[in-house]
Parts: sequence; structure tokens; C-alpha cells
Amino acid sequence: MLSPTRSSQTWTSLRFSVPLSRPALKFLYRPSSESRLGTRMASSTPKIYVAVVGVGLVGSEFINQLLTIPSSSSPFHLISLTSTTRTVFNHTHPISSSSWKSELSNSADRPDLPKLTQQLSALVSPTQKVALIDNTSSEDVAALYPAWLNAGISVITPNKKAFSGDISLYEAIVAAASKTGGGRFLNEATVGAGLPIISTLKDLVATGDKVVKIEGVFSGTMSYIFNEYSTGKSDGPAFSSVVKIAREKGYTEPHPADDLNGADVARKLTILSRVISATSPRLQSFASVETTSLIPPALENIATGDEFIARLPEFDDHFQKMRAAASSDSQVLRFVGVVDVASGQVRAGLERYPTTHPFATSLGGSDNIIMFHTERYGARPLIVQGAGAGAAVTAMGVLGDLRKLA
Repeated sequence: MLSPTRSSQTWTSLRFSVPLSRPALKFLYRPSSESRLGTRMASSTPKIYVAVVGVGLVGSEFINQLLTIPSSSSPFHLISLTSTTRTVFNHTHPISSSSWKSELSNSADRPDLPKLTQQLSALVSPTQKVALIDNTSSEDVAALYPAWLNAGISVITPNKKAFSGDISLYEAIVAAASKTGGGRFLNEATVGAGLPIISTLKDLVATGDKVVKIEGVFSGTMSYIFNEYSTGKSDGPAFSSVVKIAREKGYTEPHPADDLNGADVARKLTILSRVISATSPRLQSFASVETTSLIPPALENIATGDEFIARLPEFDDHFQKMRAAASSDSQVLRFVGVVDVASGQVRAGLERYPTTHPFATSLGGSDNIIMFHTERYGARPLIVQGAGAGAAVTAMGVLGDLRKLA
């Protein structure tokens, strides 16, 4: 059965608050009288054609956020939308906020990604860029990234599959993006939704800092469950009841086992490990991560989420013993992910932290919290914390990446 790892260190962190003077605020938020400057800047920026594949919760939110940017200051032209059943492409008349749903639903064209690749490739030129936004979780779509990048099409996505799957696909993506004329790949939203986790790590590596260890609560689902279940007290709500409530609130997948198996955290750790690159452990795929599942062995093959929830109370005593043992040492349980560069270990599982640790004191709801231990951030790690799940913040992370092309 499960045996959580002890972590007895305590941590402190510095938090800074910088007051802004009125002149500073004026600089940050320019009055409308200066909007003509933004118009001139937009006119000198290369045109960026945008194609969106996947218009579900995140995809729809991304489209809405993109189309709220005033056209007078936006270089982006939304020219294509693709759902599971329909597609629309029109590069001469960009899609507007008032019409995108109706244009897509009324289209008679069926999804054809090879054809879309040809259409988008024809638009790439020195004076205009093309970006494909993959808002799916499809492995089939992810497999097309090298072809798109080789054609000069930039790929922006929250889809973790390509960056945490087999190393051969990841290396093909990096090679395609590195060639002259290749597109860029940007995947901030694959870890922590809109939180600046990947960009922070890239900046640390690019500026020569040495990453020693990354540890964090990477799953919004696991964060909520253990924030509610393990508070430092020896008793509290049953584990099964917390999982049931989390499912009712939409924090888990329809089948909670898809969260409790730890695979999502393993994928995120793989992505971060590959960003560190040369000094980090080489992972063949996310399956190479040492992952401790929270699914009781007797429930591993349960077919439906309803049956899983109905049987989970059978194992409440097991989880209660772990909670009580942690409490007796003034600790809490947290499902964390760790990339330990020094030891060459990448792991995901249930661990114990002191009740004074940020993982015990700073988290609320379904927050993510990630600590970067580096040579520069030695005694006090760099901490990134905030909402790590949800359509709005995930779409924001995608849109933030798109703006980097402008």
C-alpha cells in the first residue's frame, strides 16, 4: 500500500510589495489620447494569421479573449476554426467575435488537417506569420507539430501530449523549431495553466542559473483534495467524501482515477525536466517518471466513475492511518512532483511536509505552488503560486504565448 515520503525541512520565503507612484501608474496605463501610438505600432507589426484547432472550454475561452483585443492595435487575424466535426477557413475575411460560433456551426466542411496544413503553409512569408493554436488533448494532433514547424507555422498549445510523450517526437519538435525558417513552439499553458512556470524556468536556465531541484503541487485536483483532507489534524472528513465532493464541483475528471493515478503530474514533470535539458534526467516519456498512484489496487480496473466513487469508502481507513501518522509528527499530506537534478530522480507521489511549510500554509482551493531551488535561489527558493487550472487562466496562458510572436 502507499507509504508517503517524509520531508522534514521548513521553509521561509520573501514576498515583496512595491508601491507605485502616480507617474508610474500613468506610464503603465496610458490614457486613450495616446492610442494612436499603439495604432502605429500595430501597423508596423507583421500580420499574424491564427488558426484554432479545438473549440471546447479552453478553445472557446481563448477565442473570446483573442477577439477582445481591439482590432486597431492587434496584429492577429483569426482565419480558421476546427472542431471535431466542422472546420472553417477564410484568410481574406477574418472571423469576428459576433460570428465565429455561427460560422463554424453552419460550415459544411469537415476537419482536414493535412489540407489545413497546406492552406496555412501558403500564407507564411517574411511579412506575415502563421500560428496554429492546438487546444485539444489529442495525440494525433500533437504528432503533426514537426510538420507544422517545418513549414514555418508556429505552434502554441496547452496540450501536454507532445512535450511529455515519447522522446523521439519531442526531439523532432525541437529540431524543426531550430531550423532556419521554422516556426516556434510555445507551451506555457502545459504546466500551471496561466502561471509563469515554464517561462520562469527557461529564464533561469538561459541566464546561467543551475537548477538543483523543482518541487511542487502541480495538480489542481490533488491540491484541492489534500487541502481539504489533511490540515494537520489527526481526523477530519473521509478521503472518499472529499474525492466525491471534488468530483461534484468539477475538480476531477468524470472518472476520478484519471486524476488519482498521478499521470497528469508525471507529464508536467517530464515537460519541466526537458526544459532543463542537459543537466536533468533523460526521460523516454512520462511513463519513466517514478509515480505513486493513489488508486487502491482493488479499484484499478473499475470501469466507471460512479462505481469508483461508490467503492472508494472501503479504503478510507487506509488513508486515515496516513493522515493520523502525519499529524502525530505535525505534518500534512500533499501530492507533489519533484525533479531532483542532483540525484537524477523524477518522482510524483504522496509526501509529508511540516505544518509550517508553504505547501501546508499557502495553498487554498485548487492552487498550484511550485518551488525552484537553484544556485541563485539557494536558502530561499523562488516560488510561483496561483490558480493552476480552469478555462480562463489556461486560455490566458495560451494567449500570452501568442502575443510573444508579435
